[in-house]
Amino acid sequence: MSLDASLASWLKLSQISGLGNEGLRRLLQVFGSPGAVLDASVSSLSQHVKPSVAKAINEEFDASLLDATAAWLNDHINRVITLADAEYPQALLNISDPPLLLYVKGRIDLLNTRSLAVVGSRNSTAQGVRNAEAFAKAASESGLCVVSGMAHGIDAAAHMGGLQGRGSSIAVVGTGLDKVYPAANRELAHQLAQHGTIISEFPLGTPPLASNFPRRNRIISGLSEGCLVVEASLQSGSLITARMALEQGREVFAIPGSIHSPQSKGCHSLIKQGAKLVESAQDILEELGFASGSSKINAEDEHPLFTHLGYDSIDIETLAQRSGLTIPELSAILLQLELDGVVATLPGGLYQRIA
Repeated sequence: MSLDASLASWLKLSQISGLGNEGLRRLLQVFGSPGAVLDASVSSLSQHVKPSVAKAINEEFDASLLDATAAWLNDHINRVITLADAEYPQALLNISDPPLLLYVKGRIDLLNTRSLAVVGSRNSTAQGVRNAEAFAKAASESGLCVVSGMAHGIDAAAHMGGLQGRGSSIAVVGTGLDKVYPAANRELAHQLAQHGTIISEFPLGTPPLASNFPRRNRIISGLSEGCLVVEASLQSGSLITARMALEQGREVFAIPGSIHSPQSKGCHSLIKQGAKLVESAQDILEELGFASGSSKINAEDEHPLFTHLGYDSIDIETLAQRSGLTIPELSAILLQLELDGVVATLPGGLYQRIA
């Protein structure tokens, strides 16, 4: 398909090195539209941006992005929406740096539904993955769209949970939408494109540059009424998303964990700073004004071994000393509990109870 003149103008301006979102917003306020910006003289533009940027606006453009975008738009599930379009997410209009363009693959209607961000560590524990999926599923079943970043670990589990409910899920990615990153999430990306939505502010062809991911985090939090951090180390990028959520006036929630787990320390830090401690999805739904329902994560029937096996990791020798069982007896029980999905095997021969 061919691009309409207005979208072509937006795409052209998005390529100008040194212009940025703030500079383009300033020019749009002065000149009124992208087309008018492109038609303005260098001297007029130089009153509002650097002369080098003004000159670049007046020069010939590389048409490759326009051609690639036109070809990409031949697929009916692909769209490009601009700040001026009615479908643009209203929630993003209230953040300090809204993206000027959004590339969208999938259900565009999800961009303006009530949403919850669910984020966390890429190096998640088995318990963290189960929590992320269960909380996201409960939120989605209640009508909240689950927003995350399609990374390994907690993000992927959150999307899977969101896709199981009527609220569905939005992935905000740090690459062009003609790429899937990480590649291992290709099947998840396909499910999101068919039943949810994937969005990016980055042009087609953009590789997974490290600097892109903190920028996409402001969109994850900006789309959402609240942000749930499931697991996070003190260096986790999820804490960036939580900080942005606070700056944007969103609620921040965190699930507590073991005091010995590095993946819980980020959540505990957020709770100390005022994030709301949550133990069930219902805690979040009530805070966001949803009607109460059966959203709690139900524990499995208690097994006698759980008297000695808690949510902290433990080796089988210590468990044998605590329980009085032999190691062969414990091995058989632990195997069955693992098959039942209530115990996880961790690296180093450790075991951990999971909800």
